[in-house]
Amino acid sequence: MSTANMSSGFIEELRWRGMLHDMMPGTDAQLAQQSMAGYIGFDPTAASLHIGNLATIMLLVHFQRAGHKPFALVGGATGMIGDPSFKASERSFLSEDTLRHNQEGIRRQLASFLDFDCGENSAEMVNNYDWFKEIGFLTFLRDVGKFLSVNYMMGKDSVKNRLETGISFTEFSYQLLQGYDFYWLYKHKGVRLQMGGSDQWGNITTGTELIRRKEGDDEGYFKAFALTTPLITKSDGTKFGKSEGGNVWLDPTMTSPYQFYQFWINQSDEDSHRLLRVFTLYTQEEIEELESRHGQAPHLRIMQKALAEEVTTRVHSARDYQLAVKASEVLFGKATLETLRGIEADEFETIFEGVPQSLVSRSDWDACPTVTELLSTVTQGEIYASKGETRRAIQQNAVSINKVKVTGAEQPLSDFDLLQDRFVLVSKGKKNHLVKVE
Repeated sequence: MSTANMSSGFIEELRWRGMLHDMMPGTDAQLAQQSMAGYIGFDPTAASLHIGNLATIMLLVHFQRAGHKPFALVGGATGMIGDPSFKASERSFLSEDTLRHNQEGIRRQLASFLDFDCGENSAEMVNNYDWFKEIGFLTFLRDVGKFLSVNYMMGKDSVKNRLETGISFTEFSYQLLQGYDFYWLYKHKGVRLQMGGSDQWGNITTGTELIRRKEGDDEGYFKAFALTTPLITKSDGTKFGKSEGGNVWLDPTMTSPYQFYQFWINQSDEDSHRLLRVFTLYTQEEIEELESRHGQAPHLRIMQKALAEEVTTRVHSARDYQLAVKASEVLFGKATLETLRGIEADEFETIFEGVPQSLVSRSDWDACPTVTELLSTVTQGEIYASKGETRRAIQQNAVSINKVKVTGAEQPLSDFDLLQDRFVLVSKGKKNHLVKVE
């Protein structure tokens, strides 16, 4: 790849995707001269990254695809303090064991996005605890603190925004720690660019200033550079990345692949234009084609389906994506008995996670004569409270079993399949209830 392509390939990619917020003067020119090493820091305050982190992860993805070398820094040391940037109050400290556990989770997730074995521009993971654990307090004050004035540090928005409510010396010192991260990576790994969200500009430029002051300024020649991406907000101005249950995590044990898929499929048309550019690797031509097709038939939600497919497959797997689509068809779409028959036994548990369920013994199932008996007596009122309520629902054509309408209150239970010899799906209007036979 030519050096010209490195610059235009990365910066122009960010520009058309709307992913470039700010950069230091000369960053574009420096990228054009040679392959650069750049990094983004990730705060290990949880066992998983969430979709709020994805925009900065995609910065590293595009950086590597343009021929540059990405570093992902996991803040094992700075995570003990917590970044005060645009936080209303100080966060609770985490134990070393918790931080180590969180770091490993983040490490595994980043491996789904970055190539750690592709030659000269292979991604690398670093942990700032590895260098901070050897530095004493007096040494840090001498080697770092004296190079940045209190006036300079007070000028950062992340500090100014907290002066009225109060900021501890611990949090105040955070920008020095992050600045030293950049300096250490510059000295030991040749890293010359730090990237992040737009709220990180103050911390990032503290690093470039520390490098300038410690290393000197060779006739205006910049040694380190900064670049940020806009924070993602919804079209209504609210914060992006939250669901009704809180953060949408990348870890499938914290947010299931089905819930993850549903988050993306439920995005508005207004937001999907931008989300396709930020969170997928579709080309500009492909995105414009999707937008054109979506505009011709908005009810088909073409943009949302493309977005959900790309991101769910990358974060989880193609199988998890297919299973999420299948679950959506079963729970909300036009699934048929044949659809249900095609679901594997182990998939039932995933698809119907969160759906009300009843457990029925094998002997009770075998002895049950009619649908009415199953939906009232055998399931102990968990589906319908009484036989009378069951009959009325059936008369109103509101009950299906395995996506097949129940035609009469006395219809034999033997008319319906026991899926995978264990499951029965009861639909009460638009609501689902799973019966498990054991």
